[in-house]
Amino acid sequence: MEGRFNMNVFEIKGGKRLEGVVDVGGSKNTALAILSAVVLCDGKIVLTNVPSLSDTRIKAHLLERFGAKVAIDGNRMEIDCTDIHPGEADEETVRAIRTSFYLLGPLLARTKKVELPAPGGCKIGARPVDFHLKGLRALGATVELIGGTYFAECEQLKGAEIYLDFPSAGATQHLMSTAVLAKGCTTIQNAAIEPEVTALAAFLNRMGARIEGAGTSAITITGVDHLEPIEFRVPADRMQAGTYLLAGAITGGDVTVRGILPEEQTAVVNKLREAGAEVEEGPDWVRVKVDGRLKGINVKTMPHPGFPTDMQQPMAAVLTLANGTSVVDETIYESRIGHIQELNRMGANIRSEGRSALITGVDRLRGAVVEASDLRAGAALVLAGLAARGKTSVKNIHFIDRGYESFEKTLADLGAQIERVPEDPSLAISDGNH
Repeated sequence: MEGRFNMNVFEIKGGKRLEGVVDVGGSKNTALAILSAVVLCDGKIVLTNVPSLSDTRIKAHLLERFGAKVAIDGNRMEIDCTDIHPGEADEETVRAIRTSFYLLGPLLARTKKVELPAPGGCKIGARPVDFHLKGLRALGATVELIGGTYFAECEQLKGAEIYLDFPSAGATQHLMSTAVLAKGCTTIQNAAIEPEVTALAAFLNRMGARIEGAGTSAITITGVDHLEPIEFRVPADRMQAGTYLLAGAITGGDVTVRGILPEEQTAVVNKLREAGAEVEEGPDWVRVKVDGRLKGINVKTMPHPGFPTDMQQPMAAVLTLANGTSVVDETIYESRIGHIQELNRMGANIRSEGRSALITGVDRLRGAVVEASDLRAGAALVLAGLAARGKTSVKNIHFIDRGYESFEKTLADLGAQIERVPEDPSLAISDGNH
């Protein structure tokens, strides 16, 4: 399904100052969490503001393998899970996105027996599913991994007390959804407090679930017999919003992002202020303006409300041009470093030490042919290309298409010179200007 994107590259002529207003699309991570939970409802659910991304399309295709009827019209999606069945998911579709695994519990709650190949996603380090499995077993499921496929069954899921060793957003969403149809009361301690968890709980509660405490570290779910079909609008994508603010910053621009919750940008905004950017906030907008050169800062990724791991790589790109030294500590994923070598290819000065990146600011970046290794690394390379002197070609943009809807169009509307072009087979990776 992603194949049609593979042969394109983003071609960027750098040096344009970005200015203007961006209306941010629906949240990828929230949409994917909701698309795992829709199978809990025996009826038709209508989702609006669904981002038109390869990940959401793959997830819709996966739901069809389990008997869902899906109709997509732009950013509107209708999903009817009346005839949901254990189905057979093809390995290729499941491996294309990690959140396919989050269907396991909700499908089990509806069908009592599920087979699901092990998941895939961006290669940014070990993302073990132990917390998920421990939680599902606590709820009364038997789950085994045999030859790369999970086999799960249950007679009746029952409420349980679940403690997460780490506040994983994925595990919190997965187990919270699964517990909605379990008999009795479930508590999730040390739960993630990400906005995507709160949005998923709002979606489930609108359908008749009884979830309390979402957005805190202790969530209580009282099981119900069934859920009612509803229409629900997916909230704005905070990672896209953060990326466009950083795009404004790296180009010495003036960018306002609208239709968002400013409190979801607190960590990014405070770090930009610390680096010397001018930031204004309104009820549903944030504006970042940069005059002159930013200064080096230290950034450490943490679970929400800390600095988001998804913004670490784009922020590193911004800091390559800051005055002085910056240290970026990645505490969530051990392999989120695919951007470092590529940024250095563009003239950045980054040294990798374990999970830390030591960035010595340079006066300018230069265009190069670079390759995205994952979604946010791709975004980081595009930002670097916007600020670099000369032409930058970013390969592997199918990764970027997983998380940014109409990325090049949005950036072009802000004044960037960027276009999606077919890859030239002679486009080889090498250092220097192109």
